[in-house]
Amino acid sequence: MSENFTVVATLLGGLGLFLLAMELMTDGLTLAAGKSLRRLLSHWTNSLIRGVFSGFLMTAIVQSSSAVTVASLGFVNAELLKMRQALGIIYGANIGTTMTAWLVAMVGFKLDVHAFALPAIGIGAFIMLAKSKGRRLGVGRALVGFGLFFLGISTLQQAFEGIVANFDLSTITLAGNAEVIGYLMIGVVMTILTQSSSAAIAITISAASANMIGIYAAAAMVIGANVGTTSTAVLASIGATSNAKRLATAQVIFNIGTAIVALILLPVMFYAVETARDMMQLTPNIGVSLALFHTVFNCLGVLLALPLNNHLVRFLEKRFVTASESLAKARYLDKTTAAAPMLAVNALILELQRVAGHIGDAAKQTLDTNIPNTDLELKINAIHQLSNVISNFIVNLERTSLNEEVTRQLSDLMRVDQYFLGCAAALDTALDTRTKLGSLPNFTVEKEINAYRDSSRDFLNSATSSDSELYFEKLENAYYALKSQRDILKENLLSTGTRGLISLEQMVNGIDFITEIKQLNEQWYKAIKILSRLEIDTRKSNTDDDVSTQEDPEKSEEIEGGPSDIVAEK
Repeated sequence: MSENFTVVATLLGGLGLFLLAMELMTDGLTLAAGKSLRRLLSHWTNSLIRGVFSGFLMTAIVQSSSAVTVASLGFVNAELLKMRQALGIIYGANIGTTMTAWLVAMVGFKLDVHAFALPAIGIGAFIMLAKSKGRRLGVGRALVGFGLFFLGISTLQQAFEGIVANFDLSTITLAGNAEVIGYLMIGVVMTILTQSSSAAIAITISAASANMIGIYAAAAMVIGANVGTTSTAVLASIGATSNAKRLATAQVIFNIGTAIVALILLPVMFYAVETARDMMQLTPNIGVSLALFHTVFNCLGVLLALPLNNHLVRFLEKRFVTASESLAKARYLDKTTAAAPMLAVNALILELQRVAGHIGDAAKQTLDTNIPNTDLELKINAIHQLSNVISNFIVNLERTSLNEEVTRQLSDLMRVDQYFLGCAAALDTALDTRTKLGSLPNFTVEKEINAYRDSSRDFLNSATSSDSELYFEKLENAYYALKSQRDILKENLLSTGTRGLISLEQMVNGIDFITEIKQLNEQWYKAIKILSRLEIDTRKSNTDDDVSTQEDPEKSEEIEGGPSDIVAEK
């Protein structure tokens, strides 16, 4: 009973250390990551092949594919690496982990975790306690997290090592395909329990060398160990970003796919392994054969995965989509619209109208105390992301095919995008000021602030699409009415504060709040005015084209030549 309790307690402790390590590593990397680290990582992984080589090299050095995989998840979590870059590291780590099998087969190597885990924790803790700030504090946290990660893995291994080591494989009596599947599952379970494919492979090689199990059963256990090692990435992705979850899923898909191929080709692969062993003049023993088999099927898996990498990325990008990513995904901008400048202008107008809608939704939450603002940060973040997509789309348009009119329109659209970014910044600040302001003891001023806030909220949620010149008159009247309302409210706040009816702090916070709303209204008004004017102009341009096409049949025949002819005529 006490032994079982010790195992459970050790397991919980190891799991706790593991999860704490992940959090510290991610936070530390985020703080420590300067441009130099970002450039270094990007340089290492700026192509898929280079990423594979980096993953292989790092795994061969640290002798742990789990450590490299978790580090990659940490980099992705901290946005130092894109998922496409990290995938190469994952592929390479799978090849690098075969070095452990070779060491186990040749010299019985076992890594001493404490030799570098404890110094890393000590150095990191010293840096953290030395009142470090910024990047130095990040380095300290990352080091502590790195050390705790290995201690967590070591603790998990200790929890099950005795149970797994004492497990008598010779008691299993299976035959045919059932034997292969059974030993495959044993490999998976042993690796999950010990959190070490090295331990599972060491047990497998020992059992096979002692003739406790056949070569095919041992190969199945090695394949199972390869699948079981994905549990570390799955565990590390708990509570992580969407990209980190996608990366963990990619490793699961890749390892399971490699396992399926290896099982299907098992007899063929062992023939290839024996041929390769003889050609390399390696010692003809079971340990070497299994190590070579481990290497061959992992290399084969990478070779099969490389051509399918883009398809895998596209598949994963549709999974684990957060609310922020869904809001920030462009709906109207793609390569087709970018090819025709006039189409691009129309698409940009539609996309910016979506941004305007996001701002209106965020304004409701910021300015209305009755609506909870739990996901407001996500919406503001989505506005920033979508704005970045829009500005990059405008910059990357083919300049050589743009006429003067389109260039002017794109310049106006870029200005609208910047105004909307100003709105997002004002919303973020206004929320903090509103929280500081709270409720005022003076009923009259409180009522006036609420009225101004409600009017601004309605203004920011007014229509962004215009049908006539009357729209501009209504928009202008609403804007100047708000401006007048704000001026009167400011005078009343100053007067009320001077007479001591509200505190000086409340007066200052009140003025700051209505000033931030005023800035928000101004940025919105400027953006919508330009955007609506562009919408009317493009609509008129499209209508004129339709009319001229109907009136001139010869011109109609010319236009049928394609979009490039239309752009050329304009």
